[in-house]
Amino acid sequence: MITVKAPGKLYIAGEYAVVETGFPAILVALNQFVTVTVKESNDYGSIYSQQYQENSLLWKREGNHMIFDNRDNPFHYILSAIKLTEAYAQELGKKMKCYHLRIDSDLDSPDGKKYGLGSSAAVTVATVKALCRFYNLPMTKSRLFKLSAIAHLDIQGNGSLGDIAASVYGGWIAYNSFDRDWLKKARHQYSLTELIDLKWPQLKVELLTPPNELSLLIGWTGSPASTSHLVDAVGLKKAERLKSYQNFLNESKECLKRMIRGFRSKSFDVIKKEIRCNRKLLQSLGELSDVQIETPLLHLLCETAEKLNGASKTSGAGGGDCGIVLIDNSIDIQELLNNWKKIGIEPLNLHVHRVND
Repeated sequence: MITVKAPGKLYIAGEYAVVETGFPAILVALNQFVTVTVKESNDYGSIYSQQYQENSLLWKREGNHMIFDNRDNPFHYILSAIKLTEAYAQELGKKMKCYHLRIDSDLDSPDGKKYGLGSSAAVTVATVKALCRFYNLPMTKSRLFKLSAIAHLDIQGNGSLGDIAASVYGGWIAYNSFDRDWLKKARHQYSLTELIDLKWPQLKVELLTPPNELSLLIGWTGSPASTSHLVDAVGLKKAERLKSYQNFLNESKECLKRMIRGFRSKSFDVIKKEIRCNRKLLQSLGELSDVQIETPLLHLLCETAEKLNGASKTSGAGGGDCGIVLIDNSIDIQELLNNWKKIGIEPLNLHVHRVND
């Protein structure tokens, strides 16, 4: 039996701009996980999730194909990950097997609260990683990212894949999005084996080390948001207001460059300054797109943190979900956390997770 896990993520800065080729963002991996277990089976396979007990799937093998008994399945990302990984395995001459696949997730709360921690990315990464071990496939973090990115993109259709990178590499990362138009063409020209060993245009992942005094706080507003829908909404408006959108992109890139330099030089003051800059840029993007990125509750989250000199902003697509605060770890934050609870913000007791293997 093989068991692997992949962490969830949060965006620190660079949201929306990062969906454009070559634009940077900063993310963290968190110590909440999707765990995937694979156990070989002699006669039939199954896919079971603790979160979808009423929707477990049964399947059988006909040659190299998986034949499902259930037509209505909620496991699109898992199935895409299986399809891609098995295609890679077949290219390497591996014999297809039946197996039981079990998925457990603690990225959402036991009572069903969705925190926006990138569960679809984490389950994709964990599934690919587990099956690569099951079939004994040669795997590096770069190959794991690329296989998972293709599988995820096949389902979601948009997004930067930064959440995949955070789940693969762990810790604090600076991520530059790759050219997805190139990938579409390349998939017709190369085998999977060749494709995941190629250099992907504009793709860059850099591990960052935060200053020692930096502490990350996360608050959840109680309102889940759809990243795909928000990204689509902004995308519709960018065509109408191209010049303003281009200004946002350019300013976001420069802001992130300065922030990354702040991480490299361990300058917490620079990092906080650029977090505040990025917040203003996202506010302006919301105005020009007619999309509410910073909701009233996210605004309160940020403003209460700023009173303690914490640099704060929305995380991810906004419109709900989480806000983040970077604050000096010498500051007593109990009053801030109490204030959050009073106004309906749930502090999340999460920590940055580093991936070792």
